[in-house]
Amino acid sequence: MFTIEHEFDSTVVTLVDEGEVSDTRHLNEDVTINAFADCVTLEQWDPRTDQVHKITLSPAQLRDLTAALNLPEGIYRSEPKRD
Repeated sequence: MFTIEHEFDSTVVTLVDEGEVSDTRHLNEDVTINAFADCVTLEQWDPRTDQVHKITLSPAQLRDLTAALNLPEGIYRSEPKRD
């Protein structure tokens, strides 16, 4: 399950780990993705350390990640975005 909210300066996507009915593994904490004009942040609370961990991606890193999800194993270099 996921939610999408449009804030003043960002779009916020929250990913919820619901697991399977027969799945007995531990469910992961929610992941919150904030999409700003100049970066994307991913946040997840870590119950072991009682802290929120944040990862910040540049637009180029996000484009590479999006492309990587649809490619087979290998090494790739994306073309720079041309305006």
